[in-house]
Amino acid sequence: MKQLRIAVVAPVAQAVPPAKSGSVESVTALLTDGLVDRGHDVTLFATATSVTSARLHAIFERGYHEDTSMWPWELCELFNLAAAIERAGAFDLIHHQAEYTPTGLAYTRVTSTPVLQTLHHAPTTPEVALWSRYPDAPFVAVSRAQADLLTGLNVVATIHHAVDTVTLAFQPEPDDYLLFLGRFTAGKGVQAAIEVARRTGQRLILAAAENDYFRKVVAPLVDGQQIVYAGEVDQAGKAELLGGARALLYPVQDEEPFGLVLTEAMSCGTPVAALDQGAVSEVVDDGVTGGVFASLDALIDGLPEVLALDRARVRARAVDRFGRDRMVDAHVEVYTRLVDLSRRAERTA
Repeated sequence: MKQLRIAVVAPVAQAVPPAKSGSVESVTALLTDGLVDRGHDVTLFATATSVTSARLHAIFERGYHEDTSMWPWELCELFNLAAAIERAGAFDLIHHQAEYTPTGLAYTRVTSTPVLQTLHHAPTTPEVALWSRYPDAPFVAVSRAQADLLTGLNVVATIHHAVDTVTLAFQPEPDDYLLFLGRFTAGKGVQAAIEVARRTGQRLILAAAENDYFRKVVAPLVDGQQIVYAGEVDQAGKAELLGGARALLYPVQDEEPFGLVLTEAMSCGTPVAALDQGAVSEVVDDGVTGGVFASLDALIDGLPEVLALDRARVRARAVDRFGRDRMVDAHVEVYTRLVDLSRRAERTA
């Protein structure tokens, strides 16, 4: 295998991997360490609090989620990306993990080193129209659902996220609760999850960081008995909660480009009950690792079947589909292809 010199540019909102929640940072950490394990020369551009087997380049000690003096946060992200671009000659490829906007697009004509973008949200039509000013810039989509939203851009591959199937270990016997784990927003469907619990008589644990939406909308619905708030948990706490749940509720209201918590739950053997939005139907194998439903009423009616699914089979499918090696191998194939194209273009020029 040909060794590549790779720059991975992470967000500088918090450490890589995150101490608590942070799907972008979690996936970036898995990819970076996996590339190092493959023998590639990798530099991670992230906060100094990050922990990685790659070479770490940090221009910020902490992330702007921890240090509110880092304002505006967009400029912090730009500086971190620019640090990699300024050293582009030292790399065969720069991979920008764009949490919100693919600012790396602006550099794709500045350097001959390929700059690859991965988005971690569902873009709007106006956003994609703006980005189409750079039609040759390569993107990796995280799902087919996201790739469809990127129509007209140069999507060079669709690669599903991976999870740490070692940390998120199989738990064959659950406790007696359902789980909602995710940001407290209207789009995540926490109110719908509470409705499911109440209408089915199930106990529900809510786990996420407290915010204004929680205080105004969710907190009045928490009674401490049937609806329980566990706060934001660290990685070990997340694995324990996911593994102990009878099922993960994911009644998402907005289109999500992936839904990492789905794969995290399934890695523990916990089936998911989700609404069919965004990438849900390509992440969850309906009837195998969970249930994908068209409406909340259908989800409530089908919940007993989800709870009866074979947890060992859920775990096995998750390891097969969302293990780290698959994600790393797919990225190496894309990197190699882009680097070869770039070198051929340079020789032709």
